[in-house]
Amino acid sequence: MNVLIAEDDALHRAFLKSVVVNALPECSLVIEAEDGLTAIRAMQAEQINGIIMDLQMPGANGVDAAKQIWHEFPDMRILFWSNYADEAYVRGVSRIVPSSAVYGYLLKSASEDRLALAVRGVFIEDQCVVDREVRGVQQRSENVLEGLTDSEFEVLSDIALGMTDKAIAAKRNISTRAVQSRLKHLYEKLGTDQSDIGTSFGPVFNSRTRAVAVAMSRGLLNVDGLATRQEELDDWLADSNQRKN
Repeated sequence: MNVLIAEDDALHRAFLKSVVVNALPECSLVIEAEDGLTAIRAMQAEQINGIIMDLQMPGANGVDAAKQIWHEFPDMRILFWSNYADEAYVRGVSRIVPSSAVYGYLLKSASEDRLALAVRGVFIEDQCVVDREVRGVQQRSENVLEGLTDSEFEVLSDIALGMTDKAIAAKRNISTRAVQSRLKHLYEKLGTDQSDIGTSFGPVFNSRTRAVAVAMSRGLLNVDGLATRQEELDDWLADSNQRKN
């Protein structure tokens, strides 16, 4: 079998290659990629059976690269290997995993033995291997009372980009009232509905910007995710302008 390692740090790539060689005697070729775009090109040029994918890389991050790879190769086995268990990354991965895919999500703090077991589990034994801390984040994000729904997460991303209620309604093809309803639920779940906290000079917080600040501190939003959302917004604006003209 052939394994692709997508990792921007050369030392980490060397470490991963040694783990793969030792854990997978079935592996005949290890291909290395220093970013997401190189990984995508390697997938299109070589016959790959499994990928170890870092999440934070230049060019295209691991989520974006995996999304495109799974679009073309829905049965591809991917083991995400990351420093981050932030909900933004965990949700980003969960949103793109094909229903029948075998995948893994392991933190870089895991031991070498644990990594080797994950490599065999995902690539050979048809096991989905998810780090305990990551699983906890997944469960919290899926909790009906605490976790954000997809629509609430979308409106959170929209206000983080500075969009108005009317713009969000147009982009999401919903009413302005529906946007405001989603924002209300978002504020309640984040604990940022604090409009009643005031002083002699008026309210202390703006619920909109407070929600973004709390979401960033909790790891619900990150730079990579917002960059992807900005690209989607730019595409939507371009399409809207074309229809207008």
